[in-house]
Amino acid sequence: MVSFLIAIIYMAFISLGLPDSLIGSAWPVMHEDLGVPVSYAGILTMIIAGGTIISSLFSHQVTRKMGTGLVTAVSVLMTAAALFGFSVSHTFGFLCLWAVPYGLGAGAVDAALNNYVALHYSSRHMSWLHCFWGVGASASPYIMSFCLSGGYGWNSGYRAVSIIQILLTVVLFISLPLWKKKAEAAGDIESSGKALSLAQAVKIPGVLLVLVTFFGYCALEQTAGLWASSYLVQFRGIPADTAACFASLFFLGITIGRFLCGFIADRVGDRMLIRAGILIVLCGIGLIFLPVQAHVPSLAGLIIVGFGCAPIYPSIIHATPDNFGRENSQAVIGIQMACAYMGSTFMPPLFGLVAAHIHIGLYPLYLFLLTFLMLLMSERLNRLIPLGQKRLSRPLG
Repeated sequence: MVSFLIAIIYMAFISLGLPDSLIGSAWPVMHEDLGVPVSYAGILTMIIAGGTIISSLFSHQVTRKMGTGLVTAVSVLMTAAALFGFSVSHTFGFLCLWAVPYGLGAGAVDAALNNYVALHYSSRHMSWLHCFWGVGASASPYIMSFCLSGGYGWNSGYRAVSIIQILLTVVLFISLPLWKKKAEAAGDIESSGKALSLAQAVKIPGVLLVLVTFFGYCALEQTAGLWASSYLVQFRGIPADTAACFASLFFLGITIGRFLCGFIADRVGDRMLIRAGILIVLCGIGLIFLPVQAHVPSLAGLIIVGFGCAPIYPSIIHATPDNFGRENSQAVIGIQMACAYMGSTFMPPLFGLVAAHIHIGLYPLYLFLLTFLMLLMSERLNRLIPLGQKRLSRPLG
């Protein structure tokens, strides 16, 4: 039964990734059908991001009242309903309305599931689960492409993914007793005691450091992926088709890297994986930086950056209960998720302004500054909380 539960959690992580790539893959057709400018995609993504930030910040209180299993099931149901709402919408206004539960559901399930796995499973499962998120994020564009190329329309693409989410919702509701049994067997405290407020959680020593680290990581990942093709084409003079291929390989590097990290995660440890990942990212950025005419260093550097990114996100999450206490982990992970969404939402557009008003050639420098910020904050956290020291008590106040 325990193996059945972990299988369900793997399925849930695939479902987390499924909606994330849909708007990007369908929007070139959607905006024409809806009669709105292509830039309106930013409005939808901002509404979704706002919902994810809000639900992440309140995930601690909600999870303590409802439990992780029920929060996961309800959140996936909200996402499924939102995706179905997208599939039957024919105006941009309705898309904006459905984007609200879309974001709220995604943020709640992300924070709740990540904390549950950090508390109850080893580091290797955290790496593999986030690898499966990549599987979901990679699969949805193919689903949308099949529907578009087959003449079924973007509405059918959203409907197909919503049906997958609905089926998963049914499985999640059926499995609710397993979540409770697992938590009771592990002596879980997710529903006991008083929930930490946002102010209390931020006051825990080291939390601000990990929040800045997480903000920097997600800003790095999204900026690197979003602007890679533009940088390679406009600054390096690489053909557009080659640039697009290697930009996709950046995300493939993350997915494969997380799969491989799962085999060594338990032996190496979260802290060493984070440090090694950041150093690999710096090596990749160094290759992109090289002032040479050859294309190979910059293309290889982009893949290496993706490979270095692989262990950072899951390792930061998995280390949270040890760094800040099991009873505080849900509150801290919720805030981490909110910072992650803020980093991925606001920092890539900021580089867009830099590219438009200064020069797109500053792309590797921008990535370097974000990576250096990560390295600085994570190493300060390591000095504050020596290896092997665990926070076992709730902070006062």
